[in-house]
Amino acid sequence: MTKAIMIQGAGSNVGKSLVVAGLARAFANRGLNVAPFKPQNMSNNAAVTADGGEIGRAQALQARAARRPALCDMNPVLLKPETDTGAQVIVQGRRVATLKARDYGQVKAMFLPAAVESFRRLAAGADLVLVEGAGSPAEINLRAGDIANMGFAEAVDLPVVMIGDIDRGGVIAQLVGTNAILPAGDRDRIKAFVINKFRGDVRLFDRGLEEICMRTGWDSLGVLPWFADAWRLPAEDVMDLAAGARGEGLRVVVPRLGRIANFDDLDPLRAEPGVSVEIVEPGRPLPGDADLVLIPGSKSTLADLADFRAQGWDIDLAAHVRRGGRVLGLCGGYQMLGREIADPEGLEGPPGQVPGLGLLDVTTVLAADKTVRLVEDGQHKASGAPVTGYEIHLGQTEGPDRARAWLRVGGRAEGAASADGRVMGTYLHGIFAADGFRRAFLEGLGAAPGAQGYDDGVEATLDALARHVEAHLDLDMLLRLAARL
Repeated sequence: MTKAIMIQGAGSNVGKSLVVAGLARAFANRGLNVAPFKPQNMSNNAAVTADGGEIGRAQALQARAARRPALCDMNPVLLKPETDTGAQVIVQGRRVATLKARDYGQVKAMFLPAAVESFRRLAAGADLVLVEGAGSPAEINLRAGDIANMGFAEAVDLPVVMIGDIDRGGVIAQLVGTNAILPAGDRDRIKAFVINKFRGDVRLFDRGLEEICMRTGWDSLGVLPWFADAWRLPAEDVMDLAAGARGEGLRVVVPRLGRIANFDDLDPLRAEPGVSVEIVEPGRPLPGDADLVLIPGSKSTLADLADFRAQGWDIDLAAHVRRGGRVLGLCGGYQMLGREIADPEGLEGPPGQVPGLGLLDVTTVLAADKTVRLVEDGQHKASGAPVTGYEIHLGQTEGPDRARAWLRVGGRAEGAASADGRVMGTYLHGIFAADGFRRAFLEGLGAAPGAQGYDDGVEATLDALARHVEAHLDLDMLLRLAARL
């Protein structure tokens, strides 16, 4: 019989996604068929699923931890912010609308049936469903119509485990305060708690555990020490994209776009010995001695292009190219590098055309039809190395520099390159996870040959994370607390 339990947080970024990934691998190692699930997520770091839709990157990682393909049902409602007050709404893998935050708050309850439907479908083929909440249920101003936390738990009658983050301080207040502020029906769903991100001797928090248990009535599942290798796993939250300082070796510089998307493209580069990935924050110039300037994906290409110019980065980039520097644009970054971006339907603002950075002789026309697909048959033309990845984008790009496409997908050319080969772009995300391609690309920039297997490193880290949660949390208690469906 299927069992399920919901993991919620006493605040945002307390480590729910990582804990669920660790639990998924740990229970999969015990022989259970585990399915991760998050009813509603907000992230511009999306993944393409085996069934052709898109979900949050964290749920794709959790699916990998559970050793199963990522599916649209694992994250039935995904919000992809396009502005400070609005987001694209993805339901069961497909774009359905773009809504202001205020408008979404009024209609979000409409998406609960889809979330429940996806949950039931997943549960039908699993031994254990690990459900992850979003943000915190303590945001009781958002409780009406909630589908992300207690609203969903109530809809399918799930018990809840609450996670508190001791690293940011005040964890006792986080948990006890959450208990105090919730209405009785929601409070009664919480059966246990976890202290996450502890540094030092966990015995020093014994009295703290006693106080939380006494003041809440919840059981303790344990104290989870800081997991130092978390950086080796793809991150979903942009807050985890730390500004990098200059290191040794090949210098890759990445301007931090305001609406940066799919920034886990950078993870294999950051893990590569001899490569320094430096995130350049707004207000700072692009360094003049970069080996490669990489312009990442964007959820709102036109707005990020305007910000790019406002920072003066267009001038820095032009100077970089004049000095013989190299540039790579991924997806939205690829679109920015062209001569023009046309938006005839007004998808990202008023209808019209905007000049691009002019470093590639291509133009992009945005269109409402969204390209979402996995790529498993790509090839790097220069080296012959296989390339895998995925596409998530609006619009198509054409022009003379497409004749110098540097990648091939199936029978078609992909991407574009300048006549001297120093400026390149592609719609493919995730390409640097392919070890042979990544090494060929970096060696072409002058990097020393690498020996790092990125996917092997992710798998080893997931196994280490599973051992970590097994050692410090009472997983048998968690299974006993899980509801039978």
